[in-house]
Amino acid sequence: MKTTCIIVDDEKLARDLLREYLESFDDIELVAECSKGSEAVEKINKLKPDIVFLDVQMPGMSGFDVLEEIDQEPHVIFTTAYDQYAIKAFEKNAVDYVLKPLDEERFRLAVNRALKRKTQENSTIDDLLHSLRGETKRSSYESHVFVQKSEKLFNLPVEEIIFLEASGDYTIITTKTDQFVSSSGIGKLEEILNPETFIRVHRSTIINLNSLKEIERHFNGGMVVKMQNGKSFPVSRTYAKLIRKKVV
Repeated sequence: MKTTCIIVDDEKLARDLLREYLESFDDIELVAECSKGSEAVEKINKLKPDIVFLDVQMPGMSGFDVLEEIDQEPHVIFTTAYDQYAIKAFEKNAVDYVLKPLDEERFRLAVNRALKRKTQENSTIDDLLHSLRGETKRSSYESHVFVQKSEKLFNLPVEEIIFLEASGDYTIITTKTDQFVSSSGIGKLEEILNPETFIRVHRSTIINLNSLKEIERHFNGGMVVKMQNGKSFPVSRTYAKLIRKKVV
C-alpha cells in the first residue's frame, strides 16, 4: 500500500516544486494540494493522508491553526521560509522542519524520516529496553554539548539543562532561558548524561534532578514530577522505581 500525502502551501511555485521532488518517490502518492488552511483541514480530515507537507504562514489560517483543527495525526513536515517557528513545530511532534528555498537533498532526508517513522512507530522500544537493563557503563559523562540554533552552534553546559523531551527522531532541550532542537534521539542523549543527575521519568522525558521542585503522588499510585519552572511531567510505571530509589 502506498504512502499518501497532501501538500499545503499558498505559493503555487512551492507546491509545484514539492510535487516535482515527490515524483522520485515511487511509494508515495500525492492525493491533494491545498492553497488555504481551511481547505487543508477539510482535505486532511477527509482523505487522512500519512504525510502532510505544511507551510507555516498562510492567509486566514496558519499551519499551526490547521493542526489544531484536524481530527487525526498525520506525519507533518513543515516547509517554510521562517526558522523562528522550529521549536513550536517540534513541540507539535513534527517529523521535520525544512526551510525554503527548498533543497532536494534536504527534502529527501525529511521524507525518509517520515517514512521511517510511519513504519517504525515503536522504534523507541530499544531505548526503553536499554534503560531497563541498566546498561550504563560509562565512567565519565559530558559536561558540555554543542546545540544548534539557526546557523549558530552554542556550547551548552549540561548543568543548565532542565529537561529533555522526545519529538520523533529529534529531542527538545529546555534550559532556564532557551530551547534547542537536537537531531539526536533522546536515547542517544541519555547515554552521555550522568544518570545521577538526569533521570528518565517517561519514555519521552528526561529531567534534571537539580531542577526538580516536588513529586506529587496520585491516589491510583501514579506520580507527577513538578519542575522549578512550573512544568509538570507524568512518571510512567516503568520509571517510577528510579524515583522511589531517591526517596529517603
